[in-house]
Amino acid sequence: MLGHPSFAFLLCSRVLANMGFNMLGVAVGWQLYALTGSALDLGLVGLAQFVPMVLLTLIVGQVADRYDRRLIAALCQLTEAAAAATLMMGTLGGWHSNTSILGLVSLVGAARAFESPATTALVSDVVPRPRIARAMAWLVSANQTAQIVGPALGGFLYALGADAAYRSASALFALASLCAVVVRSRHAARATEPLTMESVFSGVAFIRSRRVLLGTMSLDLFAILLGGATALLPIYARDILGTGPRGLGVLRSAPAVGALATSIFLARQPLRRRIGPTLFRAVMVFGAATVAFGVSKNFALSLAALCVLGASDVVSVVIRASLVQIRTPDRMRGRVSAIHSLFTGTSNQLGAFESGLAAALFGTVPAVLLGGLGTIAVAALWMLLFPELRRIRHFEE
Repeated sequence: MLGHPSFAFLLCSRVLANMGFNMLGVAVGWQLYALTGSALDLGLVGLAQFVPMVLLTLIVGQVADRYDRRLIAALCQLTEAAAAATLMMGTLGGWHSNTSILGLVSLVGAARAFESPATTALVSDVVPRPRIARAMAWLVSANQTAQIVGPALGGFLYALGADAAYRSASALFALASLCAVVVRSRHAARATEPLTMESVFSGVAFIRSRRVLLGTMSLDLFAILLGGATALLPIYARDILGTGPRGLGVLRSAPAVGALATSIFLARQPLRRRIGPTLFRAVMVFGAATVAFGVSKNFALSLAALCVLGASDVVSVVIRASLVQIRTPDRMRGRVSAIHSLFTGTSNQLGAFESGLAAALFGTVPAVLLGGLGTIAVAALWMLLFPELRRIRHFEE
């Protein structure tokens, strides 16, 4: 796959943009907390990124299906570069407040709301259909690499000064934009129907009419919603495992390490058979790893459970993303990818909220146990509700 120039540029664009985004997240978090000392403001950072995605979902899908996806990605990344540069200038000028920082974070969230479905749908414009599953595995591995390297690099640069972190993030976004522009994609069909309420909601209607897609997206939504144990890692690091902040950093990296190793393996040895059963097994392993982590009081065992959790999750991600790309016509792919991104973002954000609420009501360990068991139960229930998903043997069926 890396020998395919256009895909290599697309991959570089995704890696650079995600590294910049993760660096930006670390710098904004540190600076905002130093500025206000408010935990609520830290929570508002996530909300400021999430709300634009929810509000713009139906619009961004239309844009991705009607216009050049390369230019959409490039313009969004330039917008993110400008936001990072503004954060840098505000830091140097000393005029930042929590309002200005959250406003710029919202701008980045809006840009990523347009960028994500455009770049995801662009995969099918660049890669032949038989290679889509392998391409998605490479993209997942790129995202995991960015999640490991980006925060670490952002923290190192922030130690030199917040402006250094913002300057570097802005440069990465600009390079990502350049890579997106030089991607050469085949001429793909674009949506030509008039922009009506029916066309705006056509992505939702398409997913509802395709039970395989509805089953995969809803499985992710409810399984990850219940299995959001990583949101409680600070409690485990301090109160249960007694590892302190350094241990917390290692625990946070463990799922990404497991996911990265598995995604590289899947990129070299792509899934070809028993796709449906493998998806359900991966979700159940995810739930079982959550249970194992929940009951563990040993740091090494907890680390291993989190690695397995990340590895099983990435198998599910690759299968779901490949099914969405392969089973969606090109003229609809932007709209469907936008809704898929919304499902994924919702499950992660609400999963963290659900875990925190359950921990407050029942205690940390019972909350994680219930979440893991709930994930397994959801997978079993979905096998009954969506038998056509369970019976899938090949992506191209």
